[in-house]
Amino acid sequence: MKKLFNPDVDKLNNRKVKVIIDTDPGVDDSACIIYAMHDKNIDIKLFTTVAGNIPLGIATRNLLHLLDLFDRDYPVAKGADRALNRISPTAEHMHGVEGLGGYAPPKQAKRTIIGEDAVSAMYRVIMEGDGDVVPVMLGPQTNLANLITTHPDVIKKIPKVVVMGGSPFGHKDYPNHISFNLSTDPDAFKVVLDTGIPVLMCPSHMGRIKAHLEEDFVLSLKTKGDVGNFLYQMYSTYWEPNYPTKRITTNDTCALFALVYPGLFITEPATVKVNVTDAPGKTDIVFEPNGNVEFIKDLYREEFLDMLDFKLNTLVDFRLNH
Repeated sequence: MKKLFNPDVDKLNNRKVKVIIDTDPGVDDSACIIYAMHDKNIDIKLFTTVAGNIPLGIATRNLLHLLDLFDRDYPVAKGADRALNRISPTAEHMHGVEGLGGYAPPKQAKRTIIGEDAVSAMYRVIMEGDGDVVPVMLGPQTNLANLITTHPDVIKKIPKVVVMGGSPFGHKDYPNHISFNLSTDPDAFKVVLDTGIPVLMCPSHMGRIKAHLEEDFVLSLKTKGDVGNFLYQMYSTYWEPNYPTKRITTNDTCALFALVYPGLFITEPATVKVNVTDAPGKTDIVFEPNGNVEFIKDLYREEFLDMLDFKLNTLVDFRLNH
């Protein structure tokens, strides 16, 4: 018998999970953010933006526009506009020049960023916490690496870091085990790994091969009110290439909800290293009990999709603030 998603049973603990969401929205980031903003088990302390899928200015505008659409007031701090030591690639070929796929955002959002930069805001929020604020890195880890380098005393206050990226099992599209988020700034990921902070790592193939949305699910979004139609518009130009069936990736949603609802995922400790020289972003992995990373190996697909459907059904009457 299929196990249905229950947010009161499958969650991590009896307290809200406090997070900083660092993001480069991006279609998959935006979908994750929508789910996160309406999850009663998540306490978003701060959003920070970074160059990645799209340039920093567009990514920041997109995040602020999401807050406008959903009429939510979270602090947003602008972060790094380039990788630590190299020129950052972008992925407009997947996300579109405006970053939101088939949805056309306005040129400027109504909401604005806060006065602090990302590093200063992250440092303040983490240090004011009780060692329970988790950075969730949905894009390159540049902002977190800059934070660690600038304020090394923050390391002791970070309980865990969630990283979306890596392709250690390989795939025909990633013959050198390279994924976009890590190849964009592999030096930053190395900084994070070298701290010894516990890492929950969601490899990029998780959302493409294990938790992807098939065409019928995407078409059903048109029956899910304003929110479903917004997602459908974004997804309309976001189909993954090089697969036998049409599919939409859920990479970032996988990463966040592996933290919040760990019962839906299968993990194993591993030692992970990242290449910063001849194959930048390549991740080498060895599964071992004392590994430095909690690596997501698999998930319960039916339950994961049920979770998304559950969340969408709770928002079916929600009206976007156009």
